[in-house]
Amino acid sequence: MSDLVAGLGIALVLEGLLWALAPNAARRMVTELSGIPNSTLQVGALAAVAGGVLLVWLVRG
Repeated sequence: MSDLVAGLGIALVLEGLLWALAPNAARRMVTELSGIPNSTLQVGALAAVAGGVLLVWLVRG
């Protein structure tokens, strides 16, 4: 359970760094994302989930 909380904390740090260091770029990215079809976003999200699971599996094996 502590690994899950640590992982969520790292995700929050990375997300916060994007908005803190490059807020204009983050706004542009959000604007661009609104024009991408949902199916494309879903494929990208599933690929990110699969990559994350693979990474955790390789590290924690």
